[in-house]
Amino acid sequence: MIFVWVLTMIDFDLNAFLPYRLATAASRVSKAFERRYTAAAGLTVPEWRVLAHLSQESEVSVREIEARVDMEKSKISRAASRLEKQGLVKKVANAGDRRLVSLSLTDQGHALIQKLVPLALEFQKELISTLGPQAEAFLDGLTRVNNAKL
Repeated sequence: MIFVWVLTMIDFDLNAFLPYRLATAASRVSKAFERRYTAAAGLTVPEWRVLAHLSQESEVSVREIEARVDMEKSKISRAASRLEKQGLVKKVANAGDRRLVSLSLTDQGHALIQKLVPLALEFQKELISTLGPQAEAFLDGLTRVNNAKL
């Protein structure tokens, strides 16, 4: 009983706790954007993240995408397989180690990304507008958090 009493005496407001606020904001933003690209192209979150990452690189491995997009390797692999079946992604096995696979966009994948980029930029513009005059400082802070060794 004493333990419970001590916990209730701690001044802790979850709604003011920065990690909680960042996580809920990220989740809401991700879901709002997901609704848009799902409506436009029928993509799942992992599929969008794979396509978006591949649009920035000519050829990458599943491991590289995993490190960049903060998603489990198995989800990325399944998304890449679905995208390959749709003709959006090409997989190439490494000649020295067949377990290693490189991914790249097909022409059809590039065309889809070209369709989705304006949608993504419009969504970003809306978010920045929502932040108002503090947008630049907020974006600078996000960069510092992302680059910090936490």
